[in-house]
Amino acid sequence: MKLLLLAGTSEARRLAGDLAKEPQVDVIASLAGVTREPLDLPVPMRSGGFGGRAAFADYLRAQGFDALVDATHPFAAKISKRCFEVSREMGLPHLQVLRPQWQPQTGDRWTFIADESAAAKHIPKGSVVFLATGRQTLHRFDNMTHRKLICRQIDTSEGAFPFEGGEYLIGRPPFSVEDERALFTRLKVDFLVVKNAGGALSQSKLVAARQLGLPVLLINRPALLECDRVETSNAALKWVRAQL
Repeated sequence: MKLLLLAGTSEARRLAGDLAKEPQVDVIASLAGVTREPLDLPVPMRSGGFGGRAAFADYLRAQGFDALVDATHPFAAKISKRCFEVSREMGLPHLQVLRPQWQPQTGDRWTFIADESAAAKHIPKGSVVFLATGRQTLHRFDNMTHRKLICRQIDTSEGAFPFEGGEYLIGRPPFSVEDERALFTRLKVDFLVVKNAGGALSQSKLVAARQLGLPVLLINRPALLECDRVETSNAALKWVRAQL
């Protein structure tokens, strides 16, 4: 069986490692190409977009894929929707790997918001705001004037920070709770803004915020697709084996 794995998450990395040991499964892992130096996977890889919906369907046909597993980021809504719709049109078995959302614990000061533009309603002017949301959606904070925005990203940006008084902070995860606490303290952060991506590896910033008593705005996930879905790489591996 030939399988396309849309990767970019820790679940995809673990699944790729498991599938590399499956002799009956021929896997190609596809990365969006957002990160300049992504970690290597133990299966053949491709990087970059497909050129739109029609080109994606043509690629699936030309390569002769028998199934598709979407293990992209929980907020990669456009990609996930396209995968679901195209695979359904082509009659390809399709699975989405979507890890559980984070849930508040005792001591958390969380506020859930619909999208980035809603953050300004909850953050007073003059605040130092740490954006753990990535540079791809930074433009959606354009109404956050008179606040200092610090946006963490993996790669160095090619341009200047788009908003006055803000800055990029370069860092590659994972980050320990101790490191996050020290960072937020040094930067005198007043608010943390996070996408509710879930996952243990990136939860350290939320633990650090809890320990420091920092308020956190969590951006809600996109609406769920009506598709087959599992939460872990182990469950995804069982699904793949069931397709053989």
